[in-house]
Amino acid sequence: MKALSLTSRISLLFAATAAVVLLATGYFLTRAVEAHFLEGDRHEIEGKLELIRHLLQRVDRHEALDRLPKQLDDALVGHHGLSVAVVDASGGIWFATSGAGFPHALLPRRDCGKPPDTVTCLDETLRQWRQDGHDYRGLVAPMRTGNGEHQSVAVALEIDHHEVFMARFREMLGLAMALAALATASLGWIAARRGLAPLRRVTELAAGTTALHLASRLPVAGLPPELHTLATTFNAMLARLDDSFRRLSEFSSDIAHELRTPISNLLTQAQVALSSARGNEEYREILYSSLEEYERMAQMVGDMLYLAQADNGLLKPTQASVNLAAETHDLFDYFEAWAEERGVTLAQSGEAVAPGDRLMLRRALSNLISNAIRHTPRGQGVLVSLERRADGAGITVENAGPEIPAEHLPRLFDRFYRVDASRQRKGDGAGLGLAIVKSIVEAHGGSITATSANGKTRFRIQLPFF
Repeated sequence: MKALSLTSRISLLFAATAAVVLLATGYFLTRAVEAHFLEGDRHEIEGKLELIRHLLQRVDRHEALDRLPKQLDDALVGHHGLSVAVVDASGGIWFATSGAGFPHALLPRRDCGKPPDTVTCLDETLRQWRQDGHDYRGLVAPMRTGNGEHQSVAVALEIDHHEVFMARFREMLGLAMALAALATASLGWIAARRGLAPLRRVTELAAGTTALHLASRLPVAGLPPELHTLATTFNAMLARLDDSFRRLSEFSSDIAHELRTPISNLLTQAQVALSSARGNEEYREILYSSLEEYERMAQMVGDMLYLAQADNGLLKPTQASVNLAAETHDLFDYFEAWAEERGVTLAQSGEAVAPGDRLMLRRALSNLISNAIRHTPRGQGVLVSLERRADGAGITVENAGPEIPAEHLPRLFDRFYRVDASRQRKGDGAGLGLAIVKSIVEAHGGSITATSANGKTRFRIQLPFF
């Protein structure tokens, strides 16, 4: 079954809400009209009862009683649908208008304690009944003549025209409510469609989003608050995707570029070796040279796999207390020969202990120190400063050398990024060292920053306590 669109759902909700409101309004309006008719009928009936009471009070002699029927007929002239019956104390009908529609069981009753089955008692002894195809409302009131005789006077009013009006009124009201609900649904559909136009633009933009078209953004100006957050979040998602695809494209391009050089070297060496007969020593040199290229590619592949694990959250550092001073000292021993060869001195200051994975933190320190040695001019030094902090540990690796322009500093930790794009690497690393350092630091919940000023370049790591 196909699900309804959001516009259709909102339209139906508008229609249902309008129908409920209109039904409630129609119910109270109908009750108000009925109450108006009821009050009008009561007022008319009570007026006639008061007139008849006045006439009965003037009956004090037998001659006056004989003239009473004529007076009653005269009083009822022009009141179509009004019927009067006078019942004496013995229950006999002393006077009744022609065609009076009184149920016989109603006439002697003065209360509504147990009305007949055909009679409906209304408030304050007003009663309603149906007889011979007509509807009536009436009152029965006790009265006394001027000479003290007890009489019961019943006044009935035919209300067929009221019932006809109410039936038509209900029909017209029902039709009006149906049309109003339909109009509300239609207007609600138009309003919902216009109101959801930004949402449709989001859908269209999402449908047209591909790896080649990630620069589009949803305009947020003028959007309602409910959609402003959605549009902002959607634009942020597109920005992240755009950045990720850009990085992936650059990464793929850099990988191809970096692998092309060693593969080209291997191919050239193999072609040269096969071009003519060689001695054993020459073949050995070619194999050694090829082995260096293989080692470089193996390191690059290993580093890329390591970064792939970091990108997918697969680096799970163990929790142990790592003596950063001892690790730095061991690394200085490892790099001592290389540093002496390049004329670079190594120095260490301070102590710090950090929780984390010893091998991972050692690798991060190793990458920073080797990077510093590689870019330090002869006769200069590399300084590793350790700092204990209340919330963790700080590590600073500093080396002298040319200043790095500020625009390059944020991208030093990108994969294969070069400050000098024209410069080619020749066995000085795969260009992934700093990216690996950042991944390790972030896996430990820390941060790393780079600064370059006054002829000094500093990499500062902040490691928190877990």
